[in-house]
Amino acid sequence: MQTNILGYPRIGNRRELKKACESFWAGNITENELLKTGAAIRQQNWTLQKKAGIDLIPSNDFSFYDQVLDTTLTIGAIPPRYASLQNDRLALYFAMARGYQRDGMDITAMEMTKWFDTNYHYIVPEFTKTQHFSLFYNKALEEYREGKAQGIETKPVLLGPVSYLLSGKEKEEGFHRTDLLDRLLPIYIEMLKELEEAGAAWVQLDEPFLTTDIDEQTKRAYTEAYSAIRKACPGLKLLIVTYFEGLRDNTALAVQLPVDALHIDLVRAPFQLDDVLSQLPEDKILSLGVVDGRNIWKNDFDQSLTMIGKAINKLGEGRVMIAGSSSFLHVPYDLDLEANEKALTPEIKQWMAFARQKVEELALLKKLAKGDPSVRDALETNRRVMNDKGTSSLIHNKRVEERCATVPDDDTKRKSPFSERKSIQQQVLHLPSYPTTTIGSFPQTKEVRSWRAKFKKGELSAEEYDLLLKAETRRTIEWQERIGLDVLVHGEFERNDMVEYFGEQLDGFVFTQNGWVQSYGSRCVKPPVIYGDVSRSHPMTLYWTNYAQSITSRPVKGMLTGPVTILQWSFVRNDQERSKTCLQIALAIRDEVRDLEQAGIRVIQIDEPAIREGLPIRKNDWKDYLDWAVKAFCIASTGVEDKTQIHTHMCYSEFNDIIEHIALMDADVITIECSRSQMELLDAFVRFSYPNDIGPGVYDIHSPRVPGVEEIVDLLRKAARVIPQEQLWVNPDCGLKTRGWKETEESLITMVKAARQMREEQARD
Repeated sequence: MQTNILGYPRIGNRRELKKACESFWAGNITENELLKTGAAIRQQNWTLQKKAGIDLIPSNDFSFYDQVLDTTLTIGAIPPRYASLQNDRLALYFAMARGYQRDGMDITAMEMTKWFDTNYHYIVPEFTKTQHFSLFYNKALEEYREGKAQGIETKPVLLGPVSYLLSGKEKEEGFHRTDLLDRLLPIYIEMLKELEEAGAAWVQLDEPFLTTDIDEQTKRAYTEAYSAIRKACPGLKLLIVTYFEGLRDNTALAVQLPVDALHIDLVRAPFQLDDVLSQLPEDKILSLGVVDGRNIWKNDFDQSLTMIGKAINKLGEGRVMIAGSSSFLHVPYDLDLEANEKALTPEIKQWMAFARQKVEELALLKKLAKGDPSVRDALETNRRVMNDKGTSSLIHNKRVEERCATVPDDDTKRKSPFSERKSIQQQVLHLPSYPTTTIGSFPQTKEVRSWRAKFKKGELSAEEYDLLLKAETRRTIEWQERIGLDVLVHGEFERNDMVEYFGEQLDGFVFTQNGWVQSYGSRCVKPPVIYGDVSRSHPMTLYWTNYAQSITSRPVKGMLTGPVTILQWSFVRNDQERSKTCLQIALAIRDEVRDLEQAGIRVIQIDEPAIREGLPIRKNDWKDYLDWAVKAFCIASTGVEDKTQIHTHMCYSEFNDIIEHIALMDADVITIECSRSQMELLDAFVRFSYPNDIGPGVYDIHSPRVPGVEEIVDLLRKAARVIPQEQLWVNPDCGLKTRGWKETEESLITMVKAARQMREEQARD
């Protein structure tokens, strides 16, 4: 029986990778210094797992930006626009992720989207009908050899060939991306043979699409791919990894693939164990994903041991691996770094486990499953913690539960239809055609972050901090007025994170000091922890929104994060249905919306970038989720008068299959990320004849490059060809928190010029 880790966090205990990447991009450190930081993180991760006694330690789970992008570069699927950078591997890599705008070149980044239902973003591969693949370099081999040189035997991790193709996008019509499998397989086989020759015993191939709804062509692709790989590499032990859902109707396919071991997620899909055990061939090992790779709660040893015991009884110890449910990429590094008992009380902390603790849990579970008497005390301690959590008075609030049980139907609907509301709102707001706005945040400079840090340390008084933030807010409001934006924002300088800021002010949440996880590239977030019933005891945004509105005659948006996004981007309690927790958050946001309206705020934005990422993996489960998710948004947003304009914002979403539910949200204005897809995402709104206003993002804020006026005008013309002009807004793709002021100013000035040009063209028409 072996312990098996599928992947480990890579940003470093203290976000060393984030700091090194950003320093490298700024030209403050050399490429060699950046590479040394990566090597140090890998060594630390491997050493920790080896000391804990883990049998299968992953390598090639490290990435400087994204593991899917790593695969794209490795197999040479490099879009032609980057051809001039192919002699500088690192510059090429980051250009594909972030764009490139120097040395007389202006190259756009590749598209980015969410990895299944996580808050992790990956760089989307681009495929053409004549796509060519070649082994650009073997990253997995390099990192396997690196571990071996340190005396650590690792298990190289690859994104499997079928899931890699399915994660990409066709950039022209006339083919399906799985048609490219025959061209891709020789490259995978070349990589695997090199790993086998270097001495690798096991290779992990992640195939998460096996847990999705796949058609017969895709099923044939899986059979073809792994038959070819097995034939070419008969001596290499292959582990296929699935996660985030159960295999369900793909079970027969998965268990029959010619590999040595299969991993299943028993946290998200414990129901699948019996089915898999009954169908697993006698020559295969089963990896049991019993330790949660997506959440921070301590493992219930009795629950896990029941599943492990069932597998051992059926298969024998030698055919069982004990593993995390998925990579630990999605959880923070180490709970031992949380030393502030005021921020995280000992009672709640004892219920939690981060990546390092999950490694220890796997080692303990192996010993417990083998009947090792030396760890009996650990089992009793675990039972006591589980019991304490189940009976804690911190978790339940009777008043919240009673309110949730008595929400009237009228609390989910606006008073009048959109067509009537729009006329009333225009009389109040007096907006031009192609109205301009931003999505919410403005750059959080080093100075702004230092003020917050000093305030938290007591080095700035509340009054001093308030004055600094007011000065920054006033400067931002006045600058927006000068360049001609129509609907302003206050900039959110008082906020650390769009979810954390609200969680800090809601009951039922707790926060970590070092619980960082990677969202994309160098972007790290510190998700709140929802441990109990959620309620609001005081207004959360009124002070700063009121201040901003008091210094301008133009409308200032009240900026809120929606209930589904707060839920999705938090570590959520696992003792009740997520829908119930979401309803609690929605009622708290509803109270905030009404306070803003009563204070005279006429435009209120409730961001829901995570609506689509919350979709269950299987389509049969979508309706239930969408019903409660849309209801939560409506409860949060509909308690206002017709004259109050409600906006929402959504990130990186394919809207085709949920457009009807988006319409049911009935926001007056929806802004969406569109620029990287060249307005392709508008297709869903066109086919549905979406009735409300739309703001398609006209430039990519995840890249430092500054767009030209004609570039934005071209995108707006594309939009205007398919969406009535009177429905169109002009805005960036997303918030500007992570950008610098110089590029922000240049980009927004360009955007406003483009909007004015469109108005002039409209007037001539």
